[in-house]
Formats: sequence, C-alpha cells, structure tokens
Amino acid sequence: MEALPRESIVDVLEDRLREEILAGRHPAGSLLPPERRLAEGYGVTRTTLKHAFGRLVQAGLLETRHGIGTRVRDYERLGGVDLLPMLVRHDARWLGEIFEVRRGVGTLIAGTAASRATAAHRTRLRERIEAVREAEQPDAVQLADAEVHRALARATGNRVYVLLTNTLFNAYLPMRRHLSGPFQDPEEAHGRLEPVVAAVEAGDPAAAREAAETYLTATERIMRAGLKAATR
Repeated sequence: MEALPRESIVDVLEDRLREEILAGRHPAGSLLPPERRLAEGYGVTRTTLKHAFGRLVQAGLLETRHGIGTRVRDYERLGGVDLLPMLVRHDARWLGEIFEVRRGVGTLIAGTAASRATAAHRTRLRERIEAVREAEQPDAVQLADAEVHRALARATGNRVYVLLTNTLFNAYLPMRRHLSGPFQDPEEAHGRLEPVVAAVEAGDPAAAREAAETYLTATERIMRAGLKAATR
C-alpha cells in the first residue's frame, strides 16, 4: 500500500477504501486489518483512519463493534437505494439496472398520479412542464425535466414514490453529463414529456402509463447512446 497525499487526506482515504471494498479487495463480511497496520500502510494517523471509517459506516459499507473490529458490511443484502450514487461512481454498469427500475417505477407513478392528482397537483404539473420548454440551456432543461417527475411523484400522494424518485435522480448525478442527450432541445424535451402530463391532467391512468412507457423508453435510448459515445 502506497502512502497517500496529504491534501484532503480523509477524503482521499475514504475514496481509496470505498473503491477497495466495492472492488472486492475487502470482501463482504470480512474484518479489516487492525487499525494500526492499516494506518501505517496508508501513511496516515489512526485519527484520520477513524474519520474515514466513520464516513464509510455512515455510507453503509462498514460496521464497527467495540472489541471486535471493523467489518465490511454486506451492502448487497443489507444496503438501501441510498447507496446507488456511490455504486454508479464505482461501476457505470449499475445504470442499466437503474434504467430498468426507472421504467417500471416511472410508469407506475404516472398511472397512480392520473388516478389521484388533485387540482393543485395538476396546476403544479402544468407549471413544471412549461418550465421545460422555457429553459434555455440543456442543463436547465434536464433540471426542469427532473422537477416534472418530482411533481408526478408528489401527485401520487405517496411519499415513498417521492423518495424513490429523488434517489434515482441522485444516482444519475455521477454520470449526468453523459445523460444529457434528451435535453439538448427544449421543444423536443417538452414534446416527449407533455403526453404524460396531459394524461394525468385528464385523469386517465391507462393513457398516463402508456405515455410514460413511451417517454421513458425514448429517453433511455438517447441516454444509452450518449453513454456509448462517451466510452469509446
């Protein structure tokens, strides 16, 4: 193990340990080497190591027990969706699985919103979809589009859908610049998403699900093409 640079040492050490855990160098369920040996190997103090451990415990990758030591948590069995942004940073292949969930959850949210949306929800959705067309830069279009989906989730009246939507968007963040393809043209972005909002406004769950499936499939295809081009 090579010594680490001194600048932002806790951040650097946290990143190094996280990558080693996710790469399988420290398998799930295994105890990490004693703190003194790890600290010496990385060229850091035990205090710095403890700070990095604390962050990884909070992230759900480690668990520390007094008298036993620090163990790698079985995050695939015990972890939650809050781990997704970190996992995507480590391995972009997670995006394929996120896209699959995005289609299923997004379609379900649209249909549920159509059957439950209040007048206030419909007004907010109309405001949000118009903001997509009014955005001037691709980044602003992408953010405005995300707010439409958050509004759809809120229109279901189910707060779990809202949290799931937030988590899926957070998972995109590490790769966001490669997923901007659907948002280059405000009018086109608006046109793809408008049928979903219109179906919710009309209170038609079947039409909302169909429109959402069409939208999610089309944008996924464009996003995947952007990812493929970025990795060439």
